[in-house]
Amino acid sequence: MAAQPRQALQLMPEECWDLLCGTSLGRVVFTSRAMPAVRPVNHLIDGRTIIIRSHLGSAITGHVSRDGAVVCYEADDIDPVRHTGWSVIATGTARLITDVKAASRYQKVLEPWVAETMDQVIAITPGIITGTRLAGWCR
Repeated sequence: MAAQPRQALQLMPEECWDLLCGTSLGRVVFTSRAMPAVRPVNHLIDGRTIIIRSHLGSAITGHVSRDGAVVCYEADDIDPVRHTGWSVIATGTARLITDVKAASRYQKVLEPWVAETMDQVIAITPGIITGTRLAGWCR
């Protein structure tokens, strides 16, 4: 039996931040060799900054510097059976955290999910954050 159509409700920025705070997995989208690239990563939220970890030599670390690179960060929670849930997209600048004290603090609280040395900390500061909630159809 097919699910009924859903309403796509736009979320306010505060709702988007609350949803990002309530999940720990997302996808970072960046440019690599003039093509879009997507990597799943775990994150933490610090104020209005998304913190992720990576390793030296990774595709994203090579593009992120003190000057920053434009990226998108997407996280969601979609129920594939009910076809309900939410999606948040944050677009902004990603920069390597070079302050040793700050990087060390983030490394202590953000444990990577993969069994690799993730010695680089990246801060994503969104300039735009949008979200959509898929809700049951109301007539």
